[in-house]
Amino acid sequence: MAGIMYGIGVGPGDPELMTLKAVKRIRELKVIAIPHKNKEQCMAYQIARQAVPEIEEKECLYLHMPMTKDENVLKESHELAARKVREHLDKGEDVGFITLGDVSIYSTFTYLWERLLKEGYSTRLESGIPSFCAVAARVGIPLVSGSEELHIIPASYQIKDALELSGVKVLMKAGRQMRAVKEELKKCGASAIMVENCGMPDERIYGSLAEIPEDAGYYSLVIVR
Repeated sequence: MAGIMYGIGVGPGDPELMTLKAVKRIRELKVIAIPHKNKEQCMAYQIARQAVPEIEEKECLYLHMPMTKDENVLKESHELAARKVREHLDKGEDVGFITLGDVSIYSTFTYLWERLLKEGYSTRLESGIPSFCAVAARVGIPLVSGSEELHIIPASYQIKDALELSGVKVLMKAGRQMRAVKEELKKCGASAIMVENCGMPDERIYGSLAEIPEDAGYYSLVIVR
């Protein structure tokens, strides 16, 4: 009988925000997969290690998932990652893929999930606290209330049309495009706050659009009103 592939969200950065279920699942598994070539540089692994020190005793599958929009590079890396996971599943071993935030929101696990599901393997998702919920709590504001709409937007793509939507906009992973993001926000007269590396040792909070630097890091999340 083939093993089960688990996608496990470890939350936004603070290990205390990992769910009890995520901690329990990691403790139960013998094989942990990470979207990186080096666990010392894998943010999800470093978060999980603080909450579950025994993760160091697990076998670690290194699945390199490059951050690129090159379709050929992505296809090759995803196929290689699926092949490595299959080797364990076919031996009846369960595998847990850990990822930042929630496993269902712009997660690298999605690519593996699609392939393995089509091939008939069993998969399970263990949800984690998403970064935008953690950011709202960190700055002490309600994310939405009443009849307000909430829009989650990947900021590495075109955001002009998305900013015209009503309600609150969350711009995820905005760092690399921050200069362009700020220009669009200025044009539409929106107000914004940003948290960089929420819950991590180098966390930074910016209370207004004017304060947000153009060289923000990759894990930068902007709440726009």
